[in-house]
Parts: sequence; C-alpha cells; structure tokens
Amino acid sequence: MEQWLKLQNGSDIRGVAVAGVAGQPITLQDPIVRSIGFAFAQWLSEQLGKPSNELKVAVGNDSRISAQQIKTSIFQGLVSAGVTVFDSGLASTPAMFMSTIFENHSYDGSIMLTASHLPFNRNGMKFFTGEGGLEKQDITKILTKAANVGEFTNAPTVNATTINLMDDYTAHLVKIIRNGTGSDTPLDGLKIVVDAGNGAGGFFVSKVLQPLGADTTGSQFLEADGMFPNHIPNPEDPEAMAAIINAVKTNGADFGIIFDTDVDRAGAVDKNGTPINRNRFIALMATIVLEQHPGSVIVTDSVTSTGLKWWIEQKLGGQHHRFQRGYRNVINEAIRLNAAGKESWLALETSGHGALKENYFLDDGAYQIAKILIKIAQLNMSGKGTIDELIADLPEPAEAKEFRPKIKVADFSPYADKVLENFAAFAAKTEGWSLTPNNYEGVHVTCDATAGHGWALLRKSLHDPQLPLNIESEESGGVEQIASKIKGFLSSYDGLDLPGM
Repeated sequence: MEQWLKLQNGSDIRGVAVAGVAGQPITLQDPIVRSIGFAFAQWLSEQLGKPSNELKVAVGNDSRISAQQIKTSIFQGLVSAGVTVFDSGLASTPAMFMSTIFENHSYDGSIMLTASHLPFNRNGMKFFTGEGGLEKQDITKILTKAANVGEFTNAPTVNATTINLMDDYTAHLVKIIRNGTGSDTPLDGLKIVVDAGNGAGGFFVSKVLQPLGADTTGSQFLEADGMFPNHIPNPEDPEAMAAIINAVKTNGADFGIIFDTDVDRAGAVDKNGTPINRNRFIALMATIVLEQHPGSVIVTDSVTSTGLKWWIEQKLGGQHHRFQRGYRNVINEAIRLNAAGKESWLALETSGHGALKENYFLDDGAYQIAKILIKIAQLNMSGKGTIDELIADLPEPAEAKEFRPKIKVADFSPYADKVLENFAAFAAKTEGWSLTPNNYEGVHVTCDATAGHGWALLRKSLHDPQLPLNIESEESGGVEQIASKIKGFLSSYDGLDLPGM
C-alpha cells in the first residue's frame, strides 16, 4: 500500500515515467498505470451511481515524452473496466475539466496527464468530474483501490475515439473575450507575444490571439517538446520570466504571456518589460474582479505582501483573506466562504494558480489571461491607458526573501509542529514583534519599524521535510535584521539545517 500512496501529490498523482535521471527509478510502470485507470473507473462508477460500462471518460496530455505510453496504459485500465474512452490529444488541464460540462462532450470524467513544470522524466494525472477536480481524499481512495487491484498485467487492445476538444475550448475563450469587449477583433493593433515553454500552451497564439486580431510576431517556444529545451515552463522560474521579458522588449510588444506546461497557471509582462506575476498578478486580477464585484473577498495564499493587502482593502475596497499555501486550499476556502454567504469571486496563489467563481472555480491560467485581455482591449479602445497603469501604485516591498530550513529528522511533521509552537512563544516575547491576527498557516509575525519593518512567516512545507521561511521588509537591510533573530532561534535545534541563512 505504501508504494501506491507515495504516488499521491496532494490532489494529483505524480511519479517517474521514464528513465534518464540518476537515482530516480521509474514508478509509473505500465501495470501500475493500468491499475490506476481501472481504479478510477471503479471510483467514478460509485460516485455517479452508474455502471462502469456506461461511463465515458476523456484523456488528454501535455507535451511530455512519456505521454503516449502513459495514455495507452491508462486507457487499458479504463477499457478493462468497461469504460468507453476518448482521446483529447495535446490538451490543457482546464480544457479537460471543461470536457465534462461542454454540451457536445459532457463526459462522465476526464484525466489530464501532466506533471506541471517538473522535469522531463516525470508525469502524473489530474482527475475531473463535472463537479470539478478531485480532492486529496479522492486520490487516496483511488490509489487504495489500485493497490487492491494490484499490478494490472492485462493489456487489452484499445480503440479510443479521437476528439477535437481544444477547438471547442478555444472557441469558448474567444467568445468570452468578444462578448466582454463587444468586438470581433478587440486586439486589433496590439502586439501580444506568448512563451509556451514548449508545453501545451502554444494553441493560444493561433486559436485565441490571432482570431481576435492580435499581432503575435515574436511568440516563442510554441512547439510541444517534452524535453523542454529552452527553459522550464513555469511562470515562477527566473529563467522563464527572463525569456518572456526579452521577447516583449525585443519585439516591442504591448503585452507578454507565459504559461506553465499544462496551462493551469500563467504569468505576464507589461509593455515596459516589467513582470506581472506573484503579488502583481494578484493585484491586477483583483482590480479587474473588484470592478465587477465590489466588496468581494479576495482569497490568497499566506505569503502575499503587505502592499497587496493595502491594495485590495484600502485602494479597491475589497476584503483580503490571506489563507494557506496550496492552490486547492485557496480555492476551497473561497468556495467555503461563498457557501457561508460571503461573496468571494477570486482565489489566487502567488504561484499563479487561481480560479474565479464565474468560471466554476477552475484553476485556469488561460481564462485569467482572457480576463486581462478584455481589460487591455477596453483600455485600448477607449484610449484610457494601458494595463501597467492599473497597478502602477501597488506598493512594493523594499526586500523580500525566502529561506528553506531543512528538517533532518525522519518523522519530520511532529518535529515541525514543535518548532512552530516554540517559535510562536519566542515571537510573542521578542521586542518589536507581534503575532499577526487572522493567520491560518504557520506562525506569521509582524515586525515594527524598530525590528525590521516587515513580516515573517515560518510554516510547514506541504510535501517536503522543510520549514519554509518568507520574510518581507519595507526598508533596506530589514530582511537581514529579521532573519538574524529567526536564525538565532532555529540554530538551537539539532534537527534543522539552515542553508543560506
């Protein structure tokens, strides 16, 4: 059982799919993938109260080199359970969810084969029903069922029906942008470049931007290549951001877009070559959402800046709810707030993962970009400025840094809990520090002007034996001042390693 559950990564399944990296043996062998496919069919049948031989499931993939092998095995497991299968080909994760609700598709479930921005040898699975993406507990159930099935050696012949899902998905995006602007070619006269990082996002140029009138000259790395030869397809990666910044500047573009491998995350660059990611991306999306839904709660993860809180609450009149790391945590909190009668129209992590209430709370980078493109077009057509001007007044910290103290103890979770408990007591009695109210993760400390003029967050990693530490300061040297006190506290623990501190 343990072998199977090690494949779980929160609400996804991930593992090593091909050889090529020393010390990383293949964990997604064909018999194991078949069992997972079979187990998903069992789980879906139980959820829907429908015999498995009446189920229809679509499977899509990003550009990974293991995609076809994994897809064949997952199909074999599904077919062995009696499921009718459909092949979406190269697709995005958001499109795979939409396959369960589009009228001309409406599959009972869908699977996206992806490992997001991880290296070429990795792959994984994300599962959807018409209710949305599966939760952590659902993945545990599926892997438990797969373990009970054991390694599935039967490999039946599969005749999957090929479908043109991405045509329907992109037509859906184009319609949204046209309806939002009142124009068939709202991007006419604008130069917009895309960096797809050789992932699955190259479609956005030919199937979304060009039909809307944009000049996409200078777009790059649009071809699917699972070896990712140019850079990691990850909007958080400095090399990836440098590549799209260069494309914007070199081509004199009005806007630059960068997607991760499976297009559930996005980042952007304004016409000046300034990145719109992390706090700036949230600020821009909050500006757009709060214009349409005044007073809405904006849910973010726990490491957003003080300036962003001011922006959402003081500048825009919204409510900032700083919650936990993990995009499912952030999205689920927004869903919970809405169910409790407190309107929340946007949930967004600094990683770029996020969702809007109007879009099924679907984690969809392309949809977020579509919302921004509507605003860009509106500003351009009215002559009221450019997108960078919308967030020009966002306060930026003087310094911000992340450290990742490592836990060397085997049973690291309870050890981390003890460290955090003691750190809270330490912070409460440190001069110039106070525990930040309404905190939902780890220990969040506010430091006054005499003690670093900023804040610090020490928390448990979601998956790794680490205690990530984020520090932000409004003054030069403030991060070092705060970090030195925290290092002094952490240094008393033999079970910790403090690289970079």
